Amino acid sequence: MTKPLHLILIEILQVVIVIAAAPAFLGWVDMLKCWLQGRTSAGIMQPYRNIAKLFVKDVVLADNASWIFRITPYLVFGTAVVVGSVIPIISTNLFLAPSADIIVVIAIFATARFFMALAGMDIGTAFGGMGASREMMIASLTEPAILMAIFTVSLAGRSTSLLHIVQSFSNGALVLRPSIVFAGIAFVLVVIAEAGRVPVDNPSTHLELTMVHEAMILEYSGRHLALIEWGSMIRFFLFVTLGIACFLPWGIASTDDAGSIAASVFFMVIKAAVIGVVVVLIETGLAKMRLFRLTEFLGAAFLLSTLGVIAFFILE
Repeated sequence: MTKPLHLILIEILQVVIVIAAAPAFLGWVDMLKCWLQGRTSAGIMQPYRNIAKLFVKDVVLADNASWIFRITPYLVFGTAVVVGSVIPIISTNLFLAPSADIIVVIAIFATARFFMALAGMDIGTAFGGMGASREMMIASLTEPAILMAIFTVSLAGRSTSLLHIVQSFSNGALVLRPSIVFAGIAFVLVVIAEAGRVPVDNPSTHLELTMVHEAMILEYSGRHLALIEWGSMIRFFLFVTLGIACFLPWGIASTDDAGSIAASVFFMVIKAAVIGVVVVLIETGLAKMRLFRLTEFLGAAFLLSTLGVIAFFILE
């Protein structure tokens, strides 16, 4: 077996893991949240059942739905899979790893958000337009913050390539620096916003005063809604794995042997489970913020990421 074939097989394995594990990660977070709130949980497999149920339902489209509304579910799911194929999650020996520029990854996420906002406004309903405007307002605050946090990491790793960053940090370049600490805290705040979790958004409600993501997808049904929901789960999982690659890269395989890949998968599961616990603790400890209070929350993320850049140049 030639080496390029090894890389392709590892690539396929990672994509399968990302697609299959994303609903389980969301189920884990929801299950822990139910336990901490004293409620009965539907179990870690509930997201899979929700997706399967939506796939067997018929698609209902509005008469004035354009091509944007029709292709957005496939684009959201497809972009999530593309990002999942380039982030070093289980190995740095990926077929597409050399193309994993961290700025491009953020741009792909932004493209999916852009089409989601267009689809929310496409039908012309009040809820869709409201959700799209709120999503763009949040995006205008999260994207500068995450770019500044990523810029700090790229300065420490001396590259914007995720592959180079993971290899550099795994070899000891990542230490407990003030700049990395600031960037890490900012990244956590941004991930909560990007994933639509409390206190930024509440994925389990359809109340007009609190809806953001849910308002944009109210007109979707059937397989279209299944793809959007699945894509959102993958997006949440990918932001977690992106944080692991940037701040906790230890355990990611640097070789292509089966033992290293298996160990990398094991460490990934452990890290994701611990991060899920952290997310749940944040969600249960905070209440849903008013929309106009989000500027303070996300402004703090931008301030921390900026402090990370300043600390790097001053202290290092």
